[in-house]
Amino acid sequence: MRIEKLDEHIKALATLEPVEAPVISCYLDVSTGPSGYRTVLDERVHLLRRSLPREDLRNFEEAFTRVEEFLQTGVALVTRGIALFARGGRHPLFLALQFEVPLPNWIAVDSTPNLYHLVELKDNYDRYAILQVTENSARIIGINLGSVTDQIWKNRPELRHRVGRGWTRDHFQDHRRERNNQFVHDLIGILANVMAAGGYHHLILAGSARALVAVKKVLPKSLAAELVDVVPASASDRISDVVAATLQRFLEHEELDSQAIAEELVSQIYTHRLAVAGTRASMQALKAGQVDVLVIAKDYDPGNGWECRRCGKADTQGAPPDACPACRSRHLREFEIRSELVRLAGQLGCGVEVVEHSDALMNLGGVGCLLRFLAPERYARTAA
Repeated sequence: MRIEKLDEHIKALATLEPVEAPVISCYLDVSTGPSGYRTVLDERVHLLRRSLPREDLRNFEEAFTRVEEFLQTGVALVTRGIALFARGGRHPLFLALQFEVPLPNWIAVDSTPNLYHLVELKDNYDRYAILQVTENSARIIGINLGSVTDQIWKNRPELRHRVGRGWTRDHFQDHRRERNNQFVHDLIGILANVMAAGGYHHLILAGSARALVAVKKVLPKSLAAELVDVVPASASDRISDVVAATLQRFLEHEELDSQAIAEELVSQIYTHRLAVAGTRASMQALKAGQVDVLVIAKDYDPGNGWECRRCGKADTQGAPPDACPACRSRHLREFEIRSELVRLAGQLGCGVEVVEHSDALMNLGGVGCLLRFLAPERYARTAA
C-alpha cells in the first residue's frame, strides 16, 4: 500500500460519523501466523463480550464475524501487520488494511475508529528509495510503508576485450573508465527521476564499497541532501535482505527527525511563538483548525475525556457528568483522549509526529502542536 492510499483511508475513518453501533478497531501482528495474535484476540474479545451493554453486543457480534472471516481467508502471504475496522447495525463498515511491517496486537471498541497505531505506522514507515550498486549492475528500489513499490534494474554495459587488436592497454583502460563514468551518470539521472515521480524524499545507498565511492563522487547536491545512510550489500543479496538492512537505518533516521520536531516544539513554547502544549490546549487548537503538526510522545497516555453530542463541549479531565453543563443534554460521548487527538488531526489533514522518548515533551504534558498561525491567547497556555 502507498502512503497516498493510507492517507485516504485515515481521512475517511477520521470523518466517520458515530452512530448507534460501536466500531471495532483491531490491530494484529500476523508475522508468525495465528499463534502470534490468537490468544490476545480471544482474551480481549471475551472481556468485551462481558462488558458491553446488551444493546451494543449484537452489533459487536455482527461486526466481529466479519473480522473472523477475514482472518481465515483474507490475509496475504507477505502481510505482517493488519488493521481492521468493523461496525455492524444499520450503518455497517468493514475495512481491512494489510502491511508488510508489524503492528501491535491491540483491540478496542468505541463510537469512532481508533487511528493511533495507523498514524504511528505512517509516521515511522515513510517512503524512501534505495540505490543498490555493484561493479556490474545497479538496482533502484522504492519503499513505501515498508513495502517494495518500485524496482528498476540496470546492467553495466559490456566492454569487449580488445587489447591486442588495435588498442593499447592504456587505451582500453581509458575507454573502460569512460564507459563506467557514463554508466554512473546515467544511473544518477534515472534515480533522480524515480525519486521525483514517486515522491521519495529520503535515499539510502547500498552496495560494494568501490561502487559506492564512485556514486557518491557524482551525487548532485539535491540527492546528497536526501541521503540517510550507506549500507554494505552484494549483487547476490536478496532484495528482502537489502530492504531489511536499510529499513532499520531508516527507522533510526526517522526517530532523529521526530526528536528534532519535538525540540522545535519546545523551543516555540519557550519563546511564546507558534506552538501549544498539553492536552486541553492541543485539543482546542485542533478543533480550531490551527495545527500544522501534532506531536505526541509514545508514552503519552492521558486516559479518557468526554464530549457533548449536541453542543460539542468537551472536557479532558474527569468522568463525564450526568448532563452537559453547557446545554444540559444527556447525549454525551466518552473517548480515549490520545485517539481523539489523532482523529481530529486526521480530519484536519495535518501531520502527526510520534516521538519515542522526549523528557522535555513529557514535562509539557506529553503532547503539543506546532501551529499554522498565531493562536488566541487562551490556546497559548502550556498547562497539561
